[in-house]
Parts: sequence; C-alpha cells; structure tokens
Amino acid sequence: MAHKTSAVADEPIEVLFALHPKFDLLDFAGTLEVLEWARHDKNDESTKAFECTIAAAEPKVLSEQGVVIGAQITYKEAHERLNDFDVLIVVGGNHDAILKERSEPIPIIEAFAELQRNDYTRERTLMSVCTGSIFLAEAGILEGLSATCHPDYMTKFEIICSNAAQRDLQERTDVVEDARYVVNNLRFDLGDEDENPYIRRKSDAGRRPSAARKGSISFKGSNGRRESIARRAAMRLGGLRVITAGGISAGLDAALYLVSILVDEDVANEVARFMQHEWVKGTVVDGLDV
Repeated sequence: MAHKTSAVADEPIEVLFALHPKFDLLDFAGTLEVLEWARHDKNDESTKAFECTIAAAEPKVLSEQGVVIGAQITYKEAHERLNDFDVLIVVGGNHDAILKERSEPIPIIEAFAELQRNDYTRERTLMSVCTGSIFLAEAGILEGLSATCHPDYMTKFEIICSNAAQRDLQERTDVVEDARYVVNNLRFDLGDEDENPYIRRKSDAGRRPSAARKGSISFKGSNGRRESIARRAAMRLGGLRVITAGGISAGLDAALYLVSILVDEDVANEVARFMQHEWVKGTVVDGLDV
C-alpha cells in the first residue's frame, strides 16, 4: 500500500478497530455503522469513504453482551501493518482486566502513537469511545491533553490519568466532564487564533468550554488551509489527532465528527439523517478543525 500523507477523497480512509475480550458491543457497532454509511456520493456504493478492519487476539472475540465478532486480522498482523491505517479506534468494556495485564489494545495504542512521533508528515487519528479512553490514559497518550470518558467512570479515569502523568513525569490531563467528545492536536491553522472565539485553550481553565462550533473544514477544502510541518513536529505526539468520546451515543457523535473532518460535513449530516440521529457537537481544543 502506498503511504499517504493524509486521507484523500479518491481512496477509502483506512480504519483499524482494536477489539478486546468483553468489549462493549455498541461502542464498536455504533461507530462502525456511522463509518460504513459514509459515501462521497450517497447514491454511489463505489464511493465508500472508509475501509474498516477489525483486529483481535483471536479469530473470534466475545463482547460483553454475548455477541461474537469475527476478526479480520490478529494483533500480530495489525502491528505489522499498522502504518497502513489512517485511524485507530478503541472501544470500552472490561477495562479492569485489560489494565491488570496491560494487554491489547494498550500496546497497539502505544505503537500507533509512536508511528506519528516518528512520521509527523502523515495524518493519523486515534479515537476512543466510552471507557476506551482509560486505555489511552494508561498508555500515556493523554498527558498534557484534554479528554473525556463515560460520566460514570470519570473518577476512575481521572485517577488513571493522574497516575500516568506522575509515572511519566508529564503534564496532567485536563479532564472535561461536560463534553460529548473532545478533540486534541489539530493540524491546521486558519486565520488569527487570538481572534477566534471557538478555540478552547489551556488558558481557559476554569471556564465552561464552548461546544458551540458548527460545521467543519473537510479535506475537500484543504487547499484553503495552511499546514505547517514544523509546527506539527513540535506538537505533542507529532500532531496525532486524539479524540475521546463519552458513552455509546457520544461515540456516534464523535464518529460523525470524524466523517466531517476526513470526508465532508455534508456527508456527516447525511449519515446522521439516515441513522435518525441528532448530531451533538463536542469540544475542540486549541484548534480550528471543526
């Protein structure tokens, strides 16, 4: 597969779902449903925007709800092919057992982030749904970033984020409790950030973050954006876009955001219409990406 600097409209965006035993079924299925319905042309099946691949330790993986999902590749193959993927998605469920063994998906999260640190010319996105953000926290991905989790697990999430920061001697995570999803490390500049009211900066700590941003800047309009490779190299994680979502329905919102930024906002709105889902926008931190 030819290496891409970004996902583009004439070829599917490669997405890897990393599943673990007793994962939450709807965290996975809801997000997959959004991506599978995304088309550059809603009337043309050949214009599918995303190509999704499922990785697991075994050929079949059992969800918390008792449904078995067939994996397309093993984790071993996923690690070998990791550079082929533009997006890595991690879902929630069974987090205590995963943390105890520090088993997958934590190693593949770390490996995906390391790819971006070593190749910041490439655009990659790491996304978690529900308690999947706990795995990102344990891997040290969220240090110095803003993030969210399912509200019922927020205290545990904060503790793991704090422990990881102390372990790695890094900045603490800014835990956002009132956002459907939180987006970090956006790669593009548009205009004067000091004059834009839609950016939530670190200096805004203590203020309720705005979730008022509507719309997106898609790849179709990318020629109008100014991208600085030097600026991206200086970013945390080499400019890796990190998205953490709350519970199941918040995962749908985050997936729609992903469609809007990697494909087109109109495509995201069409998917939301088809699924009869009202897309609630999340919080974007230090960027102008949506």
